[in-house]
Formats: sequence, C-alpha cells, structure tokens
Amino acid sequence: DNPDLSPLDLMEIVKGPDFPTGGEIVGKAGILDYFQTGRGKIKLRGKTHIEENPKHNDYIVITEIPYQLNKTLLIEKIVSLVKEKRIEGISDIRDESGRQGMRLVIVVKKNSDPTIVLNHLYKFSQLQSTFSVINLALLNNAPRIFTLKEMIEQYIIFRHEVIVRRTKFELKN
Repeated sequence: DNPDLSPLDLMEIVKGPDFPTGGEIVGKAGILDYFQTGRGKIKLRGKTHIEENPKHNDYIVITEIPYQLNKTLLIEKIVSLVKEKRIEGISDIRDESGRQGMRLVIVVKKNSDPTIVLNHLYKFSQLQSTFSVINLALLNNAPRIFTLKEMIEQYIIFRHEVIVRRTKFELKN
C-alpha cells in the first residue's frame, strides 16, 4: 500500500526471521543490515532461564536452541568444556525433553554464580552462534541480491503476473 516505506518502517511490519528451532535474536543491527543491503549477520542464542532453588543447586534451563544446532552435539560440547575446565561451575547436565518440548537442565554448583556460567556457555559453546543471511534470488535468469523492499516489490509483480495469466486462461476456456 505504501511503496515509499523505509527499511526502519518495514521493521515495524516484518520483525525479522523466524527460525524453526526457536532461539532468540540478539540485537537488531544484523536484521537492519540485511533489510537494507540484502546481506547481514544475525547473532542467535538459545532461549534460557535460571531457576533458583534455595535448598539445592540453581539450574540453567535451555528450552530452545539456535538454528542448525543438534541438541546431542551441544550436550557433548558442554561436557567436553567441563572436562577441559574451560567452564567451571557445572555439576550435572540432564535432558528432560519430552512431549512438552525441549528442556535441557544444567545443574550449577552451589558456590558458582549461574549468570557467569551461562555467559561462559554463550562464549565457549554453540549456545550462541552467528547466522549469515544473503537474500539471493534469480531475476530474469540472473542471480541478484535483494533488499527486503525489492524482494517484496518483485513478489507483488510475480503475483500480478500469476493472476493475469490465470484470468486469461479462464477467459479463454
């Protein structure tokens, strides 16, 4: 309806990409880059929260992981980081995933701060990763990188052609 929208105005309508395994996008700079230029890097984090338990150890609970990350490989990587002593403060890892969804529980040692352990997990494991975006598509049989606005414009042109061709076909029959 409004072809003069800027990329910032488009960000009010299109919030960003939706990844099938969930996770959280950290910052909007990468999204704005690929909306404006067609290329960008998006920083993804697993969705986590800390469950505090006054009688026992605190838990870091992971409910979503970044796109293209295997849960089993993540667990193995965390175990190897603990064995190498690159991450300290983890006493146990449990996979409590089931019908309700994914739930990976990391038990934090009593004398360790769970936020520090979580930051180390982001830093050293794939719980935080970078996903590159290139809006590459074919236009007139030639590859081209599109901004979000150009991509929407080309989609509208395509839909118009489809409707015109379908209508001509139906009129002919």
